[in-house]
Amino acid sequence: MKLDIKYCNSIDSGSIQIKENCLNIKYAINGTGKTTLANAVVAKISDSTSSSDTLLQLKPFKYRNHKEFNPEIEGLNNINKISIFNENYVNQYVFLQDELVKNSFEIFIKTDKYEEGIKQINELISAIRLTFVNSQEIDLLINDLTEYIDCFGKAKTGYSAAGSLGKGIGKGNKVENIPENLKVYEEYIKHDSNVKWLKWQMTGNEYIDISENCPYCTSGISGKKETILAVSKEYDSKVIEHLNKVIGVLQRLSFYFTDKTNENIKEIIKNVNGLKPEQISYLLEIKQQTEDLRQKLYDIKTIGFKTLKDVNKVIELISKYKIDLKYYSHLNTTSTEQKINSINSSLDDVLAKAGKLQGEVNKQKKHIEETIKIYKNEINSFLKYAGYSYQVDLTEEQNGTYKLKLKHNDYLENIDNVKVHLSYGERNAFALVLFMFETIKSDPDLIILDDPISSFDKNKKFAIINMLFRGQRSLRNKTVIMLTHDFEPVIDMIYNLPHKFNPVPNAFFLENIDGVLTEKEILKTDIKTFLDITKENIVILDEDINKIVYLRRLFEINKQKNEAYQLISNLLHKREVPLYKENGAERQMTTDEIHNAIIQIKEWIPEFVDYKTYFDQVNDIKNLIRLYKKSQNNYEKLQIYRIIDNSNHENDIIKKFVNEAFHIENDYLFQLNPCKYQLVPRYIINECDKDIENIEKNIEMAVPA
Repeated sequence: MKLDIKYCNSIDSGSIQIKENCLNIKYAINGTGKTTLANAVVAKISDSTSSSDTLLQLKPFKYRNHKEFNPEIEGLNNINKISIFNENYVNQYVFLQDELVKNSFEIFIKTDKYEEGIKQINELISAIRLTFVNSQEIDLLINDLTEYIDCFGKAKTGYSAAGSLGKGIGKGNKVENIPENLKVYEEYIKHDSNVKWLKWQMTGNEYIDISENCPYCTSGISGKKETILAVSKEYDSKVIEHLNKVIGVLQRLSFYFTDKTNENIKEIIKNVNGLKPEQISYLLEIKQQTEDLRQKLYDIKTIGFKTLKDVNKVIELISKYKIDLKYYSHLNTTSTEQKINSINSSLDDVLAKAGKLQGEVNKQKKHIEETIKIYKNEINSFLKYAGYSYQVDLTEEQNGTYKLKLKHNDYLENIDNVKVHLSYGERNAFALVLFMFETIKSDPDLIILDDPISSFDKNKKFAIINMLFRGQRSLRNKTVIMLTHDFEPVIDMIYNLPHKFNPVPNAFFLENIDGVLTEKEILKTDIKTFLDITKENIVILDEDINKIVYLRRLFEINKQKNEAYQLISNLLHKREVPLYKENGAERQMTTDEIHNAIIQIKEWIPEFVDYKTYFDQVNDIKNLIRLYKKSQNNYEKLQIYRIIDNSNHENDIIKKFVNEAFHIENDYLFQLNPCKYQLVPRYIINECDKDIENIEKNIEMAVPA
């Protein structure tokens, strides 16, 4: 797969190769455009699936006023789904308040095998579901029973004066018992829209004193004002609303109540002076039966793996769910019996398959237990061998789902608000592992890891790499791009242990020169000790000054501060009279020491016959500028730049980079050859170029006319 990218942030154009079903390591120094590349790929996929224009947000600032230079990325035709690990993933999806990763249940438990198990169980109890589907009246009955129960409000005694029942008829039914002076409004008060009418009537009272005429029809009301105002004094629209609710639900339930119960309820509803204690007790008796029936109906309707898994014998639970109406005196009617008989019949159907159902439930329980054990062991094993003092556990919630929880080895309880307790490195390590499992579940076409492990120390890096790409449940055989400025993963996977990875990853070095992104493959043979690199470059380079720079590094690596090292140091520091520095003291080198040094240097650079010749070369500023311009790699340019001006750049950042590149102690043991790979940032060389240009101008100005 070849990706072509144009006009995205720091990248004007570029191409990279992606090997499918394999780990593709893209190693680059900071500022190359790694994150831009990742964001461009994600934006392109997002735009193609949602008709958005997020890719346009990556348009370089220098082209913001040019319509023809819009961001482009080609080569993703076969990519429809993508997963990316970056800082945004860590912030949005992991370390939630009550679980380590969002949707733990879907990631770890809800596998195809889990779904198949649930399907088998649901098929065995399908008769129950069909009963509810084919008789929607049962659902309506459950809703009405619930509404009747809710009318009692919340109180330990079962009846609250603040509930709809207490407010609606607790002090008497004022709809059935209209005062004599308000009988003229009887049709309105008893109408289905009485609440709306009362609100309308009371609102009109605000305008009644404006005129002696009706605020609605303008007819005279001078003798009727007292009657009009009496409505709002006698009736509260909210009370009537509660009354209507109570009457409505009792009317709907009357279909299921016995004749005697309906007769008593009607009498209670029409009371004038309010509810008597014995009437409340009677209504509570009905409430208790409705609660019992509702709970049974709800339990039967929601029967499934969640309810069956916690009982020893499925047959006992199903039998317990059967309903015997003789214990529901207020609801023992033909109408109720019809509904209950169909439900009991469906339960009998399930009971006939109880043995098979028990087997499927046990099988599903075992699958979940094994799944939890596998994931716990894998994650906890990683945490242990990576040196983290934590463990995870998949715990079941009350709703039947599962959440991944974190525990510390020194504390038995689950840790809430994990972000507060984990270090930056610990958060990233957990996030990477959780990302891996989530990605395995979602199975995207392309996976991008944006600088995932550079923040870890060496032993943790390999533990993470091992888990990500070598485990049975890992990103192995998936198309993965790993963008990194850390060379250690390249050393581990390409040089030290390629045989441990199947398939073997491939690695490329990304380089951005003035907006043009290119890549160069990194083979095992390209990764060498700096000792080997210095020896190789001393042989292949054609300029002696460049060879001398590498020879000095060779002596440093071997800790040979001998005569040859001393003489080369003097040369690179442009000392006409060579000095010998030792134990903080310095003196002039003797003739014999210089002679011995030249012999040692000639073993590597045969042309080095005397110090004076090379001293003249390093003091020839024009010659050094020639070498600087001739050099094809940034590393050598940096070395020559330092020889040209030992005071270095005026900027401390540039100065630090130049000095660190000049001394071996800042380099890895294994490296890429700087003659082949541009490891020095372009912005550093740009600063050096400016200095060289100024030096040339000063030379020209100093030449007499």
